[in-house]
This record gives sequence, structure tokens and C-alpha cells, in this order.
Amino acid sequence: MTNKTKIAPAPTVQALSCLSIFGPPPLLPGEDAASYDDLLARVSGNLKPSDIFEEIWTREIVDLIWETARWRRNLAAFIATVIPKVLERMLKPLAQNQPKPASHGGGILAKLHAAQASLNGGQNLATDWAAGDPAAKEHVNQLLASAGLTMESVVAQALASELDKIERFNRLIASAEARCNALLHEVERHRATFAQKLRGELHKIEDAEFQTIKANSIAPT
Repeated sequence: MTNKTKIAPAPTVQALSCLSIFGPPPLLPGEDAASYDDLLARVSGNLKPSDIFEEIWTREIVDLIWETARWRRNLAAFIATVIPKVLERMLKPLAQNQPKPASHGGGILAKLHAAQASLNGGQNLATDWAAGDPAAKEHVNQLLASAGLTMESVVAQALASELDKIERFNRLIASAEARCNALLHEVERHRATFAQKLRGELHKIEDAEFQTIKANSIAPT
């Protein structure tokens, strides 16, 4: 007689999303719910959770992957906000050292305005550069080149000025990744234990069937 083992179908993404114990997806303002659902579908489709424990781990793994990606995005956004400030500081002396156009009169007031414009040149240029103005980008590259610098020099200065905060971001990223890897190992260990138990039960069934066949073969006719 053949024993047929029924395998429970993997839970749907809706089931993983809607279990009350999980609550709503851990999304922050501006984050895309559709992207989260797509990630959940991909991970659950790959892991194919087979019981409540694996459903819980799958949701936690998805949340940790999402958290890791969020910290990486936040780190990139943070660095992007630092670069214009550092650029302004580096451009200020370079802009002031630029040759002034010849004055054709205008008096003291005009000279004061020109001096003020020179002092604010780095700030205004950095603001225009951050806004994506093509002329400002070209001017920035020219000023940096005049001092033997490039935008890589600016980025390096920006990173160096915020190493402590960048390191904190990286620790948060590493922590989320480590917790995600631990959960994946937990799934593997759970499945290995289940497989071991299943093999033990199959051996018991095979032994019982062998004993039954053996008994029947030696039974008196």
C-alpha cells in the first residue's frame, strides 16, 4: 500500500501580509507600498514557507531586507546633502581669488555690491550646482580645476567631515544584514530538522512494512 503525503501549499502574499500578528507593512512616508509587496512576493516565492514559523520568518526577513535598503538610501541622501555645504566652503576662496572685471565707475555703492557678490559667490554657485544648473556645474569644475581639484576631492572632504555619522549608518546596515542572515540560517536549520524527522518516520514505516512482509512470508499456509 502506498502512503501519499499531502504537502500544504505555500501561503499567498496576501496571507503573509494580512496576518494580524504582523500588522501593516513597516513603511515610512514616501516609501512605495507596491515595491514592498513586490519584495514580499519575490522572497516568499523563493523561500516557499511551509508552516507558521516559516511564515513569520519570511515576513521578518522581508522587513529586514527593506530596512537595509532604507538605511542605504538614507545614507546616500545624507551624503548628498553634505556635499553642497562642503562645496560651498571649498569654492568660497576660489571665487574670491577670481580676477574682478574692470570697473567703469558706479561709485562706492557699486564697489560694495561687487565685493558682496564676490563674498557670496561660493554660496550662490554651490546652490546653483546643487539645483543642477549646467552653467554652474561647468563653472564649478573650472574653479576646482584651477586649484588642482575635482568633484572627487569635494566628495572625499564631505565623507571625511561626517565619518562618525556615516559609520553609524553602516553599523545599522550591518546589524540589519546580520539579523536577516540569522533568520535565513534559522529557516535552514528548521528545514534540516524537519527533514531529519521525516527521514526517521519513513525509516519506521519501511521497517514496519518489512516486518509485515517478512511475517507474511513465513506464515504457515
